[in-house]
Amino acid sequence: MSLTLSLDFQYKTSIEKLWSALTDSSKLAKWVVNIHTGHAMENDFKPVVGHRFQFRTQPTEWWDGIVNGEVLIVDEPNRLSYTWASGGEKHTVTWTLQDLGGGKVNLHLEQTGISNEPALNGAKYGWSKWCGELEKVLEQ
Repeated sequence: MSLTLSLDFQYKTSIEKLWSALTDSSKLAKWVVNIHTGHAMENDFKPVVGHRFQFRTQPTEWWDGIVNGEVLIVDEPNRLSYTWASGGEKHTVTWTLQDLGGGKVNLHLEQTGISNEPALNGAKYGWSKWCGELEKVLEQ
């Protein structure tokens, strides 16, 4: 059985600025943080199809602190997709950006391949927290 997480976030920003926050390595480090410690996660992300990347943070007793991924789709500024593998799970994350007009952008997250309910809940908690941090980055 495979579960899918589907979330929507609205931001007061431009689609270009949101795209940059999703694809620029230094901006990603500001909002994809270690949820337990709040420390930035170093990454070598590049919006290039086939690029393999890692997000790295301090390990804990439950997790080695590494997320491995590979970029699957880059359709600037509308769609970005990559694999997201960590702690024995391998998912596909797809972001869809939609300009709503009036300075608002909808960001849709779909994460597929989740193996169980606890993993789904963990992903939902993590992305919800991160997308709150993303809002702060967009305001800078």
